[in-house]
Amino acid sequence: MAKTKEHINLVFIGHVDHGKSTTVGRLLYDTGNIDEQEMRKLKEKAQQLGKAGFEFAFVMDNLKEEQERGVTIDLSHKRFDSDKYYFTIIDAPGHKDFIKNMITGASQADCAVLVVSGNPGDGVQAQTIEHLKLSKIFGVGQLVVAVNKMDMAKYEEARFNQVVEEVKKHATQAGWKADKVRFIPIASFPGENIAKKTTNMSWWKGDCLLEAINKFDVPAKPTNLPLRLPLQDVYNITGIGVVPVGRVETGIMKVGDKVMIVPGREGKGVPGEVKTIEMHHEQVTQAEPGDNIGFNVRGIGKKDIARGDVLGHADHVPTVASEFTAQIVILNHPTVVTVGYTPVFHIHTAQVACQLTKIIKKMNPASGEEVTTDKEILRNGDAAVVQLKPMQPIVIEKNSEIPQMSKFAVRDSGVTVAAGMCIDIVKKTLE
Repeated sequence: MAKTKEHINLVFIGHVDHGKSTTVGRLLYDTGNIDEQEMRKLKEKAQQLGKAGFEFAFVMDNLKEEQERGVTIDLSHKRFDSDKYYFTIIDAPGHKDFIKNMITGASQADCAVLVVSGNPGDGVQAQTIEHLKLSKIFGVGQLVVAVNKMDMAKYEEARFNQVVEEVKKHATQAGWKADKVRFIPIASFPGENIAKKTTNMSWWKGDCLLEAINKFDVPAKPTNLPLRLPLQDVYNITGIGVVPVGRVETGIMKVGDKVMIVPGREGKGVPGEVKTIEMHHEQVTQAEPGDNIGFNVRGIGKKDIARGDVLGHADHVPTVASEFTAQIVILNHPTVVTVGYTPVFHIHTAQVACQLTKIIKKMNPASGEEVTTDKEILRNGDAAVVQLKPMQPIVIEKNSEIPQMSKFAVRDSGVTVAAGMCIDIVKKTLE
């Protein structure tokens, strides 16, 4: 077998109607990752459903069905090969899916393509801004902004520049270094500047989308950290048995490893031994950070474990917290946050209500300096160090030890209220 290509997890983000799915579909089609016949079927399906023009957007949906038959890897993941890398593309169709996919860490992407519509009247929207903030907080390292629908802006350079300036302003406020963010003009539906150079924008001398994603740097893999694999789902497959699926965050998992999944249903942890590992429908002997895998563990029943549990090696069991201290930023709360507030925390793949038991210190998010006035109340834009008590056992790690397992988002009534990371933990003892 030839040397395997380096792997990058790539998420497509952006406001709901700005063309993410169409961009992904067009990219896969134009690079030969989907064949003519499949595309024809999708075109017919789109017309039947009265959605002519949506065939590229259907690419990911169609694959969902195909993958449901294989039930292995998370359904919104699609392998995509360029000549240089192999990408797992995470298409976040709607806003809520984006939150679930990206934040819960089920698919913490290494790199992102933010799709913003260049159609006059669109441009930067509330979701565009939220995605810029969230991707930054959650450690997406590299960003390309694709200004889409340039066909609707008559392929005018002035409109492209206008959107670029608008996005730059918000990206800077979200903590991105504007000179590190790359911008490209595209028109996904007609296929302009996706896999080959544009013909309608002679003013554009830069990369097409394919060239732009090929210029991402491969992130260093945290293979030297302890093994942590948050479970995303647990399947029962005839003839094989219990197959948990998830993405390795840190460390290396090998066939034959003695492992422990915590907290598990009883809260004591569930021990087992790894029998098989499968990735993209192929058996492998080991899995590394970033790999989305299905695996089979000897000695574990379907009812013992669930989404949100975390697998680690038996000699370095993941940390279950009875309380933890975190640094948080309030992003979007309708009123104020005070002690006693108990929203839902999305930590890797787990969702657990946690109560705010103490505001230790309030800080100016820009400078990090302590704010001494009005410190019992947190409002939008405030940062703070707080003490939290999970309402049920939860696995979380200190940012200084395993940063990949320390980040979380706080959701309340369908919005992301806050985001943060764990800085200290009171360990729960497993009986």
